[in-house]
Amino acid sequence: MIRIQQLKLPVGHTEEELLQRMAKHLRLSLEAFQKQAVRWEIAKRSIDARKKQDVHYVYAIDVELANEKQILRKVDSKNIMSTNPETYRLPPCGSRPLNDPPVVVGAGPAGLFCGLLLARAGYRPVLIERGQDVQSRKASVDRFWQTGELDPSSNVQFGEGGAGTFSDGKLNTLVKDVKGRSRFVLKTFVEFGAPEEILYDSKPHIGTDILLEVVERIREEIISLGGQVLFETCLTGFCWEQGRLAGLWCSQRGASVRIPARAAVLAIGHSARDTFELLQAEGFPMEAKAFAVGLRVEHPQQMISEGQYGEAAGKLPPAPYKVTASLADGRGVYSFCMCPGGYVVNASSEPGGLAVNGMSYSRRDSGNANSAIIVSVTPRDFGGEGALAGIYFQRRLEQRAFALGGGRIPQQLLCDFEAGRSSAAYGGFDSCTRGERGFAPLHTLFPEAISQSFLLGMHQFARRIPGFDRPDCILSGVESRTSSPVRILRNEGLESQRSGIYPCGEGAGYAGGIMSAAMDGMKVAEALIGTYRMNSQQKMYHQKMYH
Repeated sequence: MIRIQQLKLPVGHTEEELLQRMAKHLRLSLEAFQKQAVRWEIAKRSIDARKKQDVHYVYAIDVELANEKQILRKVDSKNIMSTNPETYRLPPCGSRPLNDPPVVVGAGPAGLFCGLLLARAGYRPVLIERGQDVQSRKASVDRFWQTGELDPSSNVQFGEGGAGTFSDGKLNTLVKDVKGRSRFVLKTFVEFGAPEEILYDSKPHIGTDILLEVVERIREEIISLGGQVLFETCLTGFCWEQGRLAGLWCSQRGASVRIPARAAVLAIGHSARDTFELLQAEGFPMEAKAFAVGLRVEHPQQMISEGQYGEAAGKLPPAPYKVTASLADGRGVYSFCMCPGGYVVNASSEPGGLAVNGMSYSRRDSGNANSAIIVSVTPRDFGGEGALAGIYFQRRLEQRAFALGGGRIPQQLLCDFEAGRSSAAYGGFDSCTRGERGFAPLHTLFPEAISQSFLLGMHQFARRIPGFDRPDCILSGVESRTSSPVRILRNEGLESQRSGIYPCGEGAGYAGGIMSAAMDGMKVAEALIGTYRMNSQQKMYHQKMYH
């Protein structure tokens, strides 16, 4: 394969113009290129909007040609090179016998991809999930948004697909990937129904409407390969024999059940507070970790798109943004989970507490842009409450937000937040939410240092995006579930000091977002496969399916 990089084309170009530009870079006529090209595919596509008068696409294209060596000798360019994309491969099975199927606790991205790899390797995993299957979960979430009736076990945080299912479905990550895991995750999403554009867009997303279907199909694949997926099944305890794991105690629709297990993956998500308390009581090594809290901010999407793309805004999809600031006091302020054309959603999971998140459907057509603008907090901010101090800090903020809004999403205009007064009406645009909302004095929610850091960040960001600190910018609180406030310690083999337990994903403190969580789930699956060998029954099943 030959990769052509830095291939620039105007917004609104045709496929023929793309082919002509590829041929030109290879010093071929279009006719000669079409005769010699066996196949070609887009490796990456991004939008360069640094100069608003010249917004254009930038491509990297992989081309397979009949005479590649000859062409590479003829073309002398640092942007044209031979390439051999990494193909993801599972490790060979280990030698330690595994008599019971591995159990994966949690069916978010980490748990689903861990389970999928284990199933494809013939281990017939058992996935347990405290929430409902994704379609039943959607019905529970819709009912909550419409009536305020919360199901503490199945909501925006808990259930098949994890918290990312009701989000913008962003699929970018900063995790370094030399083994092809990232590409595997994207290709798997496409295999199960996501659009092919996610394979090459520099800022890929799926949208919650498509994610619902994708996670359901991943589950069906796991089951078709001999795995089990048990919903409304919550981890409540561990069985130990001579210091090693022998099984898990679970609450299943009100009944207590024991699931045999010699290896279990804890992909519990960042909001499983009762499970964190169980782990602390069981003596698992854990520590409090830094995260961030703040508010959702809404702007008209048209304003954001014009600020990012200039006159090209009408020809491009709704624009995202990413903004960061470092303050003199050492705190960081930055955007998180930005949702073009999205909704602010009530993402609560505990009675008497209220947390918000952002969500977009695949079309991103709500009319508003929203993002969390969050301020970094560390264990120094939490108080002296040990490994779970961050959880209690989150809970206090969420209970305060619930009280301020009377159970509805509390909102305030930016100008009123800064002036310390309540808002009475929206300004030049309305809010786009899922869940009831009402005006409340959000300026009383945070400690003064966090509120001031938030305001300093908003004003700094307006230097990059005109109007970002407009007086009628709509604030919603509280954004508290940005990442796990806890890290469950694990060794180089990805195993806890409690033998047989593998902490995994965002909840365990090793990921942040759909992609990195899925990739960490893959890493843990690789560790299990590389350690344990299948028993004879599993091996026969594996041979039947893959040979």
